[in-house]
Amino acid sequence: MTFTLPAGACNAHCHVFGPRDRFPYAAEASFVPAEDAPKETLYALNDRLGLQRCVVVQSACHGFDNAATEDALAGRPGRYRGVALLPTEVSDAELRRLDAAGLRGVRFNYMGHLGRATPIDDVLALGARLGPLGWHLQLHGAPSMLTELGPALRRSPVPVVIDHIGRIDAGLGPDQPAFRALLALMEDQRFWVKVSGIDRISRAGPPYADALPFARTLVREFGDRVLWGNDWPHPNHAGPVPDEAQLVALIAQIAPDEHARQRLLVDNPQQLYRFEEPAV
Repeated sequence: MTFTLPAGACNAHCHVFGPRDRFPYAAEASFVPAEDAPKETLYALNDRLGLQRCVVVQSACHGFDNAATEDALAGRPGRYRGVALLPTEVSDAELRRLDAAGLRGVRFNYMGHLGRATPIDDVLALGARLGPLGWHLQLHGAPSMLTELGPALRRSPVPVVIDHIGRIDAGLGPDQPAFRALLALMEDQRFWVKVSGIDRISRAGPPYADALPFARTLVREFGDRVLWGNDWPHPNHAGPVPDEAQLVALIAQIAPDEHARQRLLVDNPQQLYRFEEPAV
């Protein structure tokens, strides 16, 4: 580490799995992890890395039962927030209950290995009901999602967060249609992006030199709407599991000055997730 993380630094994208004796995996789950990744392990990792705040994203292995995520938030109230997986017909009462538990958005997957995609019109209709809560939509998809769903996403009544730099292929360079589409979406103030998953978009492997310029461009051009997370415990990862300390160290290359890191790790997460405890 050649820099110090700012007070209140946030890991804005990670997951918890199980433990399966308390939180069974969904019968219809698109994948089941070989090992549990419980909240205690996540807490210890964030503490070791100096990440005082965290956003737990509900995993597809637990389906629409957000209990494991809620439990992780309850263990660190005010400092941990969550993003749910929900059916679009979820009741307003359930949305209010989850809001009180610390959840702040709903994620939809458009990756083939994570099951059937939800029609985008249904997603946007749900978005209209999320507005009064101050929630957002979060989308995880293959690069084609950016070009195919871009026009529809521009109709969203609430902010839209794009996961993992849009899952672009870093080997195709910055002029690829998917990255151009992501940049075009980011021109709209409703869109946010996570510069998590550089290990997923890289062809080169650690230290992911081919992927870093994409994250750096997003931080430079749209620094007030970019978030960082380590994606622990890296589900469905095709390559070597990343080194967590290295991912944190690479923040210095993604956001090369203190002001950029303050926005990326503290100010932006505070705006989107509304943490209760101060960033000290």
